[in-house]
Amino acid sequence: MNYQLFEPPSHLNNYVSHFWVLEGRDKSPEPRTFTVMSSGCPGLIFLQNPDAIAGFEGERLPQLFVFGQATRAGQLQFTNTFSNIGVNFRPGALKSLFGLDASELTHQNTSLANLVKTSLSEQLANCNSAQQKVSCLTKFLVKQANLHGSPNDRLEYALAALQQGQKIAKILHDLNLSERSIERLFLTHIGIAPVMYTRIIRFQAAISLLRQGKFRSLTDIAHSLDYFDQSHFIRDFRLFSGLSPSVYLRKTIERMPGFPEWEA
Repeated sequence: MNYQLFEPPSHLNNYVSHFWVLEGRDKSPEPRTFTVMSSGCPGLIFLQNPDAIAGFEGERLPQLFVFGQATRAGQLQFTNTFSNIGVNFRPGALKSLFGLDASELTHQNTSLANLVKTSLSEQLANCNSAQQKVSCLTKFLVKQANLHGSPNDRLEYALAALQQGQKIAKILHDLNLSERSIERLFLTHIGIAPVMYTRIIRFQAAISLLRQGKFRSLTDIAHSLDYFDQSHFIRDFRLFSGLSPSVYLRKTIERMPGFPEWEA
């Protein structure tokens, strides 16, 4: 399986984390199962061969679709040869790129055609290289950004503060917001409440420590990330990754971060 990552141009940094390409050449008739972990970010995916992939509920996915926040892990089934390109958006991009209330897509996906009148799917299907596809996506997203304006400043401050480990109470004080107001802000722009977003980014911090081997024990990770205890850490890890931390360490095959295949 081949995985490539492409950085966005600087003028899309407020909207896009990165572009990625994932290709497989497995001719086996047996399906392969991949887990989609909760990342804290929405995205967009183009499937060159939609028939090769089944969604979380076994459904056929649109060829070009946008997805929202995942509050739990899900699994995709892959068969035959596939070639996919995707965009990992910044957390608030659904609102700032599509004018969409992000809560409408929480743990859901929708065809891009339901949001925007565009020929992007046909353009991508006719591209001859990953670089051409990234270029097509970039032009489309620049147009969307120009249509819908800049990200929300208060939201960006709150996101940065939470990612740096600040408590919600301090953010409320800094922004002069009530709990109800910040929850409404997050549901509209992110699709989930601040508490859930905090849990997901803490899980992502734990995954990063595990990947880098920067821990002596799972208890150390739980304490360093302010989990109440190890059992709370394991509970969240299972929810957002589909398996326990110890099984992740022993059995993961993660060629693409956040999209592992598990050894039998």
